[in-house]
Amino acid sequence: MILRGTEDRGQGPGIVHLTARPGAAVVGEHFHPNMTERFTVFSGRLDASIAGETFSLGPGQSAMVEAGVVHDWWNSSKTEEAHVLIEIERAPGADRIDPNRFELMIGMLFGLANAGRVDKRGRPFPLQAAVIVREFADVVVFTQPPPAIQRVALGILAPLANLLGYRAIDPAFCRPHAHVTPAPEILALAGLPPSP
Repeated sequence: MILRGTEDRGQGPGIVHLTARPGAAVVGEHFHPNMTERFTVFSGRLDASIAGETFSLGPGQSAMVEAGVVHDWWNSSKTEEAHVLIEIERAPGADRIDPNRFELMIGMLFGLANAGRVDKRGRPFPLQAAVIVREFADVVVFTQPPPAIQRVALGILAPLANLLGYRAIDPAFCRPHAHVTPAPEILALAGLPPSP
């Protein structure tokens, strides 16, 4: 759930309340070339790998990921959800980067998932993924497959996907997926004022 995003970001970071179900994981090891990311767990546990170091975060613990640092995260519990605040902010010196593009990309991915256009692990199918990865290379870069293979694959798949009508940004998928009033305690943990 987006607590502070495109519509109300101001000069602060985007803030998201993430519920990671048992066994949940991000799509794969990656880095953000122009953004910093901070995880703060407020219930459950979140496992992470940052710059090759693997550790587990519990309630009240945080981890900061600087721009360009490879990371991954997952919930290894088989029974307990992890509730995490994630703060995304433009990295120092990345003034030309629009920090709202992260939210746009996430909205697109959630929209595809809600429409059933992803595999069992929540990943877009290859042609759709190719146009998204190419469009949002300023937001996220995956470490696998290796960069040379990615360049060749994207050079072939992205133009084909465009010809077949795939789009990296589709307003039908990027629109808000639901409006939910956050719990007051979550807003307080994020340092945000209560909802009106």
